[in-house]
Amino acid sequence: MPHDIKSAQRAPARLPLPSKGGLYPIINRNKDVIKAKSEVFQCLKKECLRKGVLFEDPEFPADESSLFYSQFLPFKLEWKRPPEICENPRFIVGGASRTDICQGDLGDCWFLAAIACLTLNEKLLYRVIPKDQYFTENYAGIFHFQFWRFGEWVDVVIDDRIPTFNNHLVFTKSAERNEFWSALLEKAYAKLHGSYEALKGGNTTEAMEDFTGGVTEFFEMKGAPKDMYKIMKKATERGSLMACSIDSFVPLQFETRMPNGLVKGHAYSVTGVDEVTHRNQKVKLVRLRNPWGSIEWNGPWSDKAREWSEIEKLQKLRLHHQMKDDGEFWMAFDDFKRYYTKLEICNLTPDALDDDKLHKWTVSINEGRWVRGCSAGGCRNYPDTFWTNPQYRLKLFEEDDDPDDNEVLCTFLVALMQKNRRKERKIGVNFHTIGFAIYEVPKEMHGNKQHLPKDFFLYHASKCRSKSYINLREISERFRLPPGEYVIIPSTYEPHQEGEFVLRVFSEKQNLSEEIENQIRTDNPKSLPVISNKESEEDLQFHRIFRQIAGEDMQISAAELKSILNRVVKKHNMKTEGFALESCRSMVALMDTDGSGKLNLAEFKHLWNKIKQWQAIFQEYDKDNSGLIDSYELRSAVNDAGFRLNSHLYELISMRYTDLNMNVDFDSFICCILRLEGMFRAFHAFDKDGDGIIKLNVLEWLQLTIYA
Repeated sequence: MPHDIKSAQRAPARLPLPSKGGLYPIINRNKDVIKAKSEVFQCLKKECLRKGVLFEDPEFPADESSLFYSQFLPFKLEWKRPPEICENPRFIVGGASRTDICQGDLGDCWFLAAIACLTLNEKLLYRVIPKDQYFTENYAGIFHFQFWRFGEWVDVVIDDRIPTFNNHLVFTKSAERNEFWSALLEKAYAKLHGSYEALKGGNTTEAMEDFTGGVTEFFEMKGAPKDMYKIMKKATERGSLMACSIDSFVPLQFETRMPNGLVKGHAYSVTGVDEVTHRNQKVKLVRLRNPWGSIEWNGPWSDKAREWSEIEKLQKLRLHHQMKDDGEFWMAFDDFKRYYTKLEICNLTPDALDDDKLHKWTVSINEGRWVRGCSAGGCRNYPDTFWTNPQYRLKLFEEDDDPDDNEVLCTFLVALMQKNRRKERKIGVNFHTIGFAIYEVPKEMHGNKQHLPKDFFLYHASKCRSKSYINLREISERFRLPPGEYVIIPSTYEPHQEGEFVLRVFSEKQNLSEEIENQIRTDNPKSLPVISNKESEEDLQFHRIFRQIAGEDMQISAAELKSILNRVVKKHNMKTEGFALESCRSMVALMDTDGSGKLNLAEFKHLWNKIKQWQAIFQEYDKDNSGLIDSYELRSAVNDAGFRLNSHLYELISMRYTDLNMNVDFDSFICCILRLEGMFRAFHAFDKDGDGIIKLNVLEWLQLTIYA
């Protein structure tokens, strides 16, 4: 079986502080969410206006806690409102444009590059930045912005106190001193992630997706498709957001200027793609913007390059050529491919960029999590645990409208996104290295919604998978497969890594993706030894011990049961400290059919037969005879004992019965199986009509749970 490849993401572009179709259904579906949260903003604003006070945000206070969590500046910043910074402050002056974004002393060029892209699409811009916000009429010191977060749109309310030094904005600012929309948007985004420092270093795709709810595809320019220019051109026509960067393999060279004016380890916005006629030849051009608002390319087709004097004036006007040091410049597409190493395209709808036709895509969204010891199984390099990862059944119903080579195929895109990792940076959290694999479900298993077992993945290769595992917030990949049923396995590269995620599947035609959850039920135990009715020498010995301890009434209590079992376990040389009294009480409760609180010989014999069966299961997984099995093996052992549970129940069992090292001893294993058997038996006793639903009064509930 081929192994998965781990790809470490190169360090993100950053500016250090001084040492001092598919998507619009989502949007519509969450319209009520946006509306409801906007109502909070309106209520807060009305209350401030009624009281005649300016809003102060208690959730993101104007102090150090909102700035940094791991460093301190050698100077003190002052939080000021725009009317305290300049005369005649304005939210937007002459329309929001990419020249309104100039990076300050925070390494969030990735975020600012995304804003510059956002300004190219007015419809998108004013979804993120709601209109009718002013410093003049009805000013109350309160503003709001909207971001897409893991499947829904959220409204972020802030006050307008901004960090300053010597009465100048420290972070993002506009080229116009009295314009503040970009600074306030940055503050809202910082609040969304917990602090300004949380925005240091990142990938432009994060912000582009948070602005649009879109899905991003990555292109390494070395291995870019031959029609890369066509892809970029069509992306601009469809309103997709694009960003690019030049990787630096030497950490000290991050955000350092090259002789040609370009900056390594720095995020740029792609703001235009076009062609001109130069010396009777078509020349492909790309327009880029540096978020710094300065420092530009100085090669061919740069602002002052001679090429501009050699083309018609109408072409210059069409391309809005200007000789200004504003950070924006044109360059030849060939030079773009030569110097830039990475391109990111955030598709507003994941229309096939390599296709001339527009498609309406459908999308399904699933939220899940990896839990240590239960569902954090790692990649396929870890076959003993890989199968425990969350599994999502994907059904592709119809082939594409325009099949290639008469093949019947469905185009779809899978995007796996980690949740809340940036927000938790202050407690040492970083992005996991993530990826996914897709397996075809055999026809005989279609419609079977059971979690696929370990053996399936040992004997079946994946149909397709992410090219590598990478430590970005999201990894996405486009595939074409025949209609049918598949299983998507999202995972971290290493096992035992916990986290939440969102799995999105986009397809040209109808698709259905849903988490596979076992139907909760009991089955016949797997391959357990047959217990003979004929008494063995061991059984006869047990009966003698039972009679010795039970006395004249031929019944034993929990304490007496403990004595019997531990004597037997000791004779079998099992590595265990023996059964605890609480375990024996559970055994008595399970087998005590007459409610006496003790076990008679028949009840004891039935219990002993069960323990021998469960012991065989335990020893099958305790291959090193350590007296322990790990939590992943516990899951398999529970299945072998005949219990089919869902992910949440496996998590609860893992929390309840494993030790600090996520291991289970024999005593705890028997307790777990006893509890499951007892609770299932009690449920079935109450479920008289067999519909899977029971109704209990408080007395019945207490009787059931106290004695279980």
